[in-house]
Amino acid sequence: MKKIFYTAISYLLLGLASGVFYRKFTVLNNFTGNTQLKVAHTHILILGFLIFLMLTLFERVFNISKNKWFNKFFVVYNIGLILTTVMFFVIGIAQVKGNNIGPAMNGISGLGHVIITVGFVFLFMVLKDQLFLEDKEVRNSL
Repeated sequence: MKKIFYTAISYLLLGLASGVFYRKFTVLNNFTGNTQLKVAHTHILILGFLIFLMLTLFERVFNISKNKWFNKFFVVYNIGLILTTVMFFVIGIAQVKGNNIGPAMNGISGLGHVIITVGFVFLFMVLKDQLFLEDKEVRNSL
């Protein structure tokens, strides 16, 4: 439970800090166009903070961390989200500075999204097992 909760708090702080960084960095560089820094803030808050905040509730009710797939989800999902976030910052800073980014950078960012998707597959395996386990236990107790 603590691991999930502290992960949520970490993503909350990172998401809020990335919003401040986006605002200050673009203002200091007199940048008014679109940049990947803008979407980093919302990605971190939704895919990081809100997902793990929601998972604290699932942990409390369904003990999802006891499932055999949970650690795989946790590691894979966080790797994907961190890779995606880092690439948002790399690409966004390059855009603000006026540097040309190659297609490889976008490919690496896309790889992060694919890894997040694999993490979601593991998460749904966890949820399916734990939700149906609870249903089975309730049915058996009647």
